[in-house]
Amino acid sequence: MSKNKYLSFFIILIITFSASFIGGIVTSIFKEPWYSSIIVPSFNPPSWVFGPIWSTLYLLMSIAIWRIWVNYYDKKILKIYFFHLFFNALWSIFFFGFHLIGIALIDLLVILFFIIVLLNIYFKKDKISFYLMIPYFLWSSFALVLNTGIFFLNF
Repeated sequence: MSKNKYLSFFIILIITFSASFIGGIVTSIFKEPWYSSIIVPSFNPPSWVFGPIWSTLYLLMSIAIWRIWVNYYDKKILKIYFFHLFFNALWSIFFFGFHLIGIALIDLLVILFFIIVLLNIYFKKDKISFYLMIPYFLWSSFALVLNTGIFFLNF
């Protein structure tokens, strides 16, 4: 990863939004008709909500890790972040691609574990990065509740 701050931000954005791109492609190909045939909780948001929310979250978490990178050049933290993105991309593959609701639920627990690890690191190093990750933590926690509901309603 480059120490040039503008180039590194661009690279981080590309890698982060690659997870979004993978998830979006898998979702668009495999979501229907399966998703319309399963039971979802009453609090399930409309489909149009997910795109803008995830786009915002990917931008915020990109800024958060970029701030850490340009201030500390810590490859270990960067690796944790990218490893977490791998599990983030896997969720759509498990849930929408393979219709494995339970495996997607386990994947969400792994994602939340990594988010908490990152939050702890960010809290110690850069409070702005920490605060930028809070919406992602909250949305992922909601996703866990939603995924759990879908799992039990369709078990």
